[in-house]
Amino acid sequence: MDTDTFLASLQSEIRSFAQAVATAEGQWIIKGFIDVYQNIYAISIDTKVVSKVLELLLCPMLVEFGKKFSFRLESSPQQNFYPDISFVHETTNKKFAVDIKSSYRDSSTTINGMTLGAFTGYFRNRTSTKNTKYAYKEYDAHFVLGVLYSQNKEAIDERAKYSLDDLHKIPSVIHDFNFFVQPKYRIASWRPGSGNTKNIGACTKIEELVNGTGPFSKLGEDVYDDYWMYYLTKDMARASESERPYTNLKTYLEYKKRGIDTLKVYENDIKRLADDALEGEE
Repeated sequence: MDTDTFLASLQSEIRSFAQAVATAEGQWIIKGFIDVYQNIYAISIDTKVVSKVLELLLCPMLVEFGKKFSFRLESSPQQNFYPDISFVHETTNKKFAVDIKSSYRDSSTTINGMTLGAFTGYFRNRTSTKNTKYAYKEYDAHFVLGVLYSQNKEAIDERAKYSLDDLHKIPSVIHDFNFFVQPKYRIASWRPGSGNTKNIGACTKIEELVNGTGPFSKLGEDVYDDYWMYYLTKDMARASESERPYTNLKTYLEYKKRGIDTLKVYENDIKRLADDALEGEE
Protein backbone atom coordinates (compact mmCIF):
# COMPACT_ATOMS: atom_id res chain seq x y z
CA MET A 1 0.00 0.00 0.00
CA ASP A 2 1.44 3.37 -1.01
CA THR A 3 1.15 6.61 0.96
CA ASP A 4 -1.76 8.07 -1.02
CA THR A 5 -3.78 4.86 -0.71
CA PHE A 6 -3.12 4.65 3.04
CA LEU A 7 -4.22 8.27 3.49
CA ALA A 8 -7.39 7.85 1.43
CA SER A 9 -8.28 4.61 3.24
CA LEU A 10 -7.84 6.13 6.70
CA GLN A 11 -9.75 9.28 5.70
CA SER A 12 -12.61 7.06 4.57
CA GLU A 13 -12.48 5.03 7.79
CA ILE A 14 -12.75 8.00 10.14
CA ARG A 15 -16.11 9.04 8.71
CA SER A 16 -17.70 6.63 11.18
CA PHE A 17 -15.58 7.67 14.17
CA ALA A 18 -17.83 10.55 15.28
CA GLN A 19 -20.81 8.19 15.50
CA ALA A 20 -18.75 5.78 17.61
CA VAL A 21 -17.73 8.36 20.23
CA ALA A 22 -20.92 10.44 20.38
CA THR A 23 -24.62 9.98 20.94
CA ALA A 24 -27.20 10.71 18.25
CA GLU A 25 -27.33 14.25 19.64
CA GLY A 26 -23.57 14.68 19.20
CA GLN A 27 -22.76 14.43 22.93
CA TRP A 28 -19.67 12.52 24.07
CA ILE A 29 -20.49 8.98 25.22
CA ILE A 30 -17.97 9.28 28.09
CA LYS A 31 -19.69 10.60 31.19
CA GLY A 32 -17.05 10.10 33.87
CA PHE A 33 -14.99 7.60 35.84
CA ILE A 34 -16.51 4.78 37.87
CA ASP A 35 -15.14 3.18 41.04
CA VAL A 36 -15.74 -0.31 42.51
CA TYR A 37 -18.66 1.03 44.52
CA GLN A 38 -20.37 2.13 41.28
CA ASN A 39 -19.91 5.81 42.02
CA ILE A 40 -19.40 7.89 38.90
CA TYR A 41 -17.15 10.96 39.08
CA ALA A 42 -17.51 13.73 36.51
CA ILE A 43 -14.71 13.84 33.99
CA SER A 44 -12.44 16.86 33.84
CA ILE A 45 -12.49 19.21 30.88
CA ASP A 46 -8.68 19.35 31.07
CA THR A 47 -7.42 18.91 27.51
CA LYS A 48 -4.81 16.31 28.51
CA VAL A 49 -7.45 14.15 30.17
CA VAL A 50 -9.85 14.50 27.25
CA SER A 51 -7.07 13.77 24.75
CA LYS A 52 -6.02 10.55 26.51
CA VAL A 53 -9.57 9.23 26.84
CA LEU A 54 -10.24 9.99 23.17
CA GLU A 55 -7.08 8.11 22.22
CA LEU A 56 -8.25 5.06 24.22
CA LEU A 57 -11.63 5.18 22.49
CA LEU A 58 -10.07 5.34 19.02
CA CYS A 59 -7.52 2.55 19.45
CA PRO A 60 -9.93 -0.40 18.91
CA MET A 61 -11.24 1.22 15.72
CA LEU A 62 -7.72 1.80 14.45
CA VAL A 63 -6.84 -1.82 15.21
CA GLU A 64 -9.77 -2.95 13.04
CA PHE A 65 -8.63 -0.60 10.28
CA GLY A 66 -5.16 -2.11 10.48
CA LYS A 67 -6.48 -5.67 10.23
CA LYS A 68 -8.51 -4.75 7.16
CA PHE A 69 -5.37 -3.64 5.31
CA SER A 70 -2.80 -6.06 6.82
CA PHE A 71 -1.16 -3.57 9.18
CA ARG A 72 -0.14 -4.24 12.75
CA LEU A 73 -0.39 -1.39 15.22
CA GLU A 74 2.56 -0.63 17.45
CA SER A 75 1.89 1.87 20.22
CA SER A 76 4.37 4.37 21.57
CA PRO A 77 6.56 2.53 24.13
CA GLN A 78 6.54 5.47 26.53
CA GLN A 79 4.67 8.70 27.09
CA ASN A 80 5.96 11.57 24.92
CA PHE A 81 7.54 9.16 22.42
CA TYR A 82 6.85 9.64 18.72
CA PRO A 83 4.50 8.67 17.18
CA ASP A 84 1.36 7.65 19.08
CA ILE A 85 0.82 4.76 16.66
CA SER A 86 3.06 3.10 14.08
CA PHE A 87 1.23 1.24 11.31
CA VAL A 88 3.58 -1.48 10.04
CA HIS A 89 2.56 -3.46 6.97
CA GLU A 90 2.78 -7.21 7.55
CA THR A 91 4.35 -8.08 4.18
CA THR A 92 6.18 -4.97 2.92
CA ASN A 93 7.22 -3.65 6.37
CA LYS A 94 6.24 -0.14 5.23
CA LYS A 95 5.72 2.13 8.18
CA PHE A 96 3.30 5.03 8.59
CA ALA A 97 3.43 7.30 11.64
CA VAL A 98 0.10 8.51 13.03
CA ASP A 99 -0.14 11.02 15.86
CA ILE A 100 -3.54 11.55 17.48
CA LYS A 101 -4.11 15.24 18.20
CA SER A 102 -7.16 16.97 19.61
CA SER A 103 -8.26 20.53 20.32
CA TYR A 104 -11.42 22.46 21.11
CA ARG A 105 -13.03 25.17 19.04
CA ASP A 106 -12.75 28.71 20.30
CA SER A 107 -14.96 30.00 17.49
CA SER A 108 -16.91 28.57 14.57
CA THR A 109 -13.82 28.84 12.35
CA THR A 110 -10.79 28.43 14.65
CA ILE A 111 -9.41 26.11 17.34
CA ASN A 112 -7.60 26.91 20.55
CA GLY A 113 -4.33 25.45 19.29
CA MET A 114 -2.51 22.22 18.47
CA THR A 115 1.13 21.11 18.43
CA LEU A 116 2.58 18.62 15.97
CA GLY A 117 5.65 17.27 17.73
CA ALA A 118 9.24 18.37 18.17
CA PHE A 119 11.33 20.14 15.54
CA THR A 120 14.53 19.14 17.36
CA GLY A 121 15.80 15.71 18.42
CA TYR A 122 14.54 12.89 16.21
CA PHE A 123 13.15 15.38 13.69
CA ARG A 124 16.63 16.71 12.95
CA ASN A 125 18.61 13.55 13.61
CA ARG A 126 16.50 11.25 11.47
CA THR A 127 18.51 8.13 12.12
CA SER A 128 18.14 8.45 15.90
CA THR A 129 15.69 6.28 17.86
CA LYS A 130 15.79 8.46 20.97
CA ASN A 131 12.20 9.25 22.05
CA THR A 132 10.73 7.61 18.96
CA LYS A 133 9.45 4.12 18.14
CA TYR A 134 11.45 3.94 14.89
CA ALA A 135 13.89 6.42 13.38
CA TYR A 136 12.05 9.27 11.69
CA LYS A 137 13.45 8.36 8.27
CA GLU A 138 12.09 4.79 8.51
CA TYR A 139 8.52 6.04 8.13
CA ASP A 140 7.16 6.38 4.61
CA ALA A 141 4.89 9.20 5.76
CA HIS A 142 3.84 11.13 8.85
CA PHE A 143 0.14 11.77 9.51
CA VAL A 144 -2.04 13.49 12.08
CA LEU A 145 -5.41 12.07 13.05
CA GLY A 146 -7.14 15.15 14.41
CA VAL A 147 -10.18 15.40 16.65
CA LEU A 148 -11.94 18.74 16.99
CA TYR A 149 -14.72 19.29 19.51
CA SER A 150 -16.67 21.95 21.41
CA GLN A 151 -16.59 22.31 25.17
CA ASN A 152 -19.66 22.36 27.37
CA LYS A 153 -18.31 24.63 30.08
CA GLU A 154 -21.70 25.43 31.62
CA ALA A 155 -22.25 21.77 32.53
CA ILE A 156 -18.92 21.18 34.24
CA ASP A 157 -18.75 20.41 37.95
CA GLU A 158 -15.64 18.32 38.58
CA ARG A 159 -16.66 17.85 42.23
CA ALA A 160 -19.90 16.09 41.28
CA LYS A 161 -20.48 12.41 42.10
CA TYR A 162 -23.28 10.32 40.64
CA SER A 163 -24.73 6.83 40.91
CA LEU A 164 -25.41 4.48 38.01
CA ASP A 165 -29.09 5.41 38.26
CA ASP A 166 -28.09 9.02 37.53
CA LEU A 167 -26.16 8.12 34.37
CA HIS A 168 -28.66 9.81 32.07
CA LYS A 169 -28.39 13.01 34.12
CA ILE A 170 -24.63 13.39 33.74
CA PRO A 171 -23.79 16.09 31.18
CA SER A 172 -21.10 15.48 28.57
CA VAL A 173 -18.15 17.85 28.91
CA ILE A 174 -17.53 17.92 25.13
CA HIS A 175 -19.67 17.52 22.02
CA ASP A 176 -19.90 18.14 18.25
CA PHE A 177 -16.94 16.12 16.96
CA ASN A 178 -15.05 16.58 13.72
CA PHE A 179 -12.37 14.08 12.64
CA PHE A 180 -9.71 14.55 9.98
CA VAL A 181 -6.52 12.89 8.75
CA GLN A 182 -3.81 14.85 6.95
CA PRO A 183 -0.07 14.59 6.31
CA LYS A 184 1.61 16.53 9.09
CA TYR A 185 3.33 19.03 6.80
CA ARG A 186 0.01 20.03 5.17
CA ILE A 187 -1.44 21.33 8.45
CA ALA A 188 1.76 22.75 9.95
CA SER A 189 2.14 26.44 10.68
CA TRP A 190 5.35 28.45 10.41
CA ARG A 191 5.00 29.23 14.12
CA PRO A 192 6.13 27.02 17.00
CA GLY A 193 3.57 25.71 19.47
CA SER A 194 2.47 27.80 22.43
CA GLY A 195 5.09 29.43 24.61
CA ASN A 196 8.76 28.90 23.96
CA THR A 197 8.40 25.18 23.25
CA LYS A 198 10.39 23.35 20.60
CA ASN A 199 7.22 21.99 19.01
CA ILE A 200 5.81 22.66 15.57
CA GLY A 201 2.57 24.58 15.74
CA ALA A 202 -0.47 23.59 13.70
CA CYS A 203 -2.79 25.87 11.75
CA THR A 204 -5.61 27.24 13.86
CA LYS A 205 -8.18 27.65 11.08
CA ILE A 206 -10.51 24.65 11.02
CA GLU A 207 -10.86 24.77 7.24
CA GLU A 208 -7.08 24.49 6.78
CA LEU A 209 -6.83 21.58 9.21
CA VAL A 210 -9.68 19.56 7.74
CA ASN A 211 -8.69 20.17 4.12
CA GLY A 212 -4.92 20.10 4.60
CA THR A 213 -4.39 23.56 3.13
CA GLY A 214 -1.87 25.06 5.54
CA PRO A 215 1.04 27.26 4.33
CA PHE A 216 3.31 24.29 3.54
CA SER A 217 0.67 22.40 1.55
CA LYS A 218 1.67 24.24 -1.64
CA LEU A 219 5.33 24.68 -0.74
CA GLY A 220 5.75 20.94 -0.20
CA GLU A 221 7.25 18.66 2.42
CA ASP A 222 10.86 19.41 1.42
CA VAL A 223 10.39 23.11 2.26
CA TYR A 224 8.56 22.17 5.47
CA ASP A 225 11.46 19.92 6.49
CA ASP A 226 14.07 22.54 5.65
CA TYR A 227 12.20 25.33 7.45
CA TRP A 228 11.77 23.43 10.70
CA MET A 229 15.12 21.65 10.52
CA TYR A 230 16.98 24.95 10.98
CA TYR A 231 14.41 27.01 12.89
CA LEU A 232 15.72 28.58 16.09
CA THR A 233 13.69 29.90 19.00
CA LYS A 234 14.99 32.93 20.89
CA ASP A 235 16.42 30.69 23.60
CA MET A 236 18.08 28.37 21.08
CA ALA A 237 19.74 31.32 19.34
CA ARG A 238 20.84 32.80 22.65
CA ALA A 239 22.32 29.47 23.77
CA SER A 240 24.31 29.14 20.55
CA GLU A 241 25.30 32.83 20.66
CA SER A 242 23.93 33.40 17.18
CA GLU A 243 21.26 35.39 15.39
CA ARG A 244 18.00 33.76 14.41
CA PRO A 245 18.27 33.14 10.64
CA TYR A 246 14.51 33.63 10.16
CA THR A 247 11.34 33.85 12.20
CA ASN A 248 8.59 33.32 9.63
CA LEU A 249 8.11 32.32 5.99
CA LYS A 250 8.82 35.83 4.70
CA THR A 251 12.19 36.07 6.44
CA TYR A 252 12.89 32.42 5.56
CA LEU A 253 12.50 33.32 1.87
CA GLU A 254 14.82 36.33 2.30
CA TYR A 255 17.37 34.13 4.09
CA LYS A 256 17.32 31.49 1.36
CA LYS A 257 17.52 34.09 -1.42
CA ARG A 258 20.57 35.68 0.16
CA GLY A 259 22.30 32.33 0.07
CA ILE A 260 21.27 31.61 -3.52
CA ASP A 261 22.30 35.08 -4.73
CA THR A 262 25.73 34.69 -3.14
CA LEU A 263 26.19 31.24 -4.65
CA LYS A 264 25.24 32.54 -8.11
CA VAL A 265 27.84 35.33 -7.89
CA TYR A 266 30.57 32.82 -7.11
CA GLU A 267 29.19 29.96 -9.22
CA ASN A 268 32.28 29.64 -11.43
CA ASP A 269 34.63 29.80 -8.45
CA ILE A 270 32.63 27.10 -6.68
CA LYS A 271 32.75 24.84 -9.74
CA ARG A 272 36.50 25.35 -10.02
CA LEU A 273 36.99 24.57 -6.33
CA ALA A 274 34.87 21.44 -6.73
CA ASP A 275 36.95 20.31 -9.70
CA ASP A 276 40.16 20.95 -7.75
CA ALA A 277 38.80 18.93 -4.85
CA LEU A 278 38.01 15.98 -7.13
CA GLU A 279 41.50 16.09 -8.61
CA GLY A 280 42.97 16.16 -5.12
CA GLU A 281 41.03 13.02 -4.19
CA GLU A 282 42.67 11.13 -7.06
